[in-house]
Amino acid sequence: MADLKVTVAGVEFQNPLIAASGTFGFGREFAEFYPLRTLGGISCKGITLKERPGNPPPRIAETPGGMLNAVGLQNPGVDHFIENDLPWLKEQGTAVIANIAGNTPEEYCEMAEKLSGTAVDMIEMNISCPNVKQGGVQFGTSCAGVEGITKAVRKHCKKPLMVKLSPNVSDISEIAAAAESAGADAISMINTLTGMRIDIQTRRPIIRNNTGGLSGPALFPVAVRMVNQAYRRVKIPIVGMGGISKWQDAVEMLLAGASALQIGTVFFSDPYAPVKILDGLNDYLDRSRISTVSDLTGQVQLW
Repeated sequence: MADLKVTVAGVEFQNPLIAASGTFGFGREFAEFYPLRTLGGISCKGITLKERPGNPPPRIAETPGGMLNAVGLQNPGVDHFIENDLPWLKEQGTAVIANIAGNTPEEYCEMAEKLSGTAVDMIEMNISCPNVKQGGVQFGTSCAGVEGITKAVRKHCKKPLMVKLSPNVSDISEIAAAAESAGADAISMINTLTGMRIDIQTRRPIIRNNTGGLSGPALFPVAVRMVNQAYRRVKIPIVGMGGISKWQDAVEMLLAGASALQIGTVFFSDPYAPVKILDGLNDYLDRSRISTVSDLTGQVQLW
């Protein structure tokens, strides 16, 4: 069997499959299906400085090829995570990534400082959040915004820092370069595309927030393109995500330039997806006589 271990920003993952933030909770429910050490890592549900109740329902809706969600970062807050969820997670034999989100730079910095004193293996910074001090503009939609928030958090973060990029931008390679120049150890991409659907009977949007994040297979070609663009621009490792649902997708995303992968929406339809993806990936590597999965990264041959 091929060697499935990968290293991202100094953190070793026993295989390249990481549960994406927001789709796996803190892992307790999925531990009933299989040992969580089956996964290379878990990016925990996004946490904020204080507890958040999330958006009012309806806040999740199925769409062709995926789903829209505007859950609104419902979570128990960073202190509750550190005290109640992290100790259990560290017993599961897999890498733990803390995903953080905030409304101001100060919130991000405080969380990074708190988490730097814990046993988390890495911090993933979700910058697809409104910057209250800048009139609600998302941190992740401009190079200046990405550079500013990454520089600020870098000063307080003693763990490997991964910045999760928004696809709702004109040039993803410029955004990736901004994160790298500001001190990010890795980038994860892509977050959800902003989408909207309307109920033609009620003439209202199908989710209460009006718009939501589009995820699932419909997103996959966009994610592959953006990962490849970023790979050709930056030197830091990329964790690719966006619609990966089968082993062929995993291979494709690695070829595009990803060093590791996150899977998310597929969990809603098949909780055993990572087991199937890993089996298929192993078989592909063996058939191709490839000894280590890292040899696939960035090996697409462009025309």
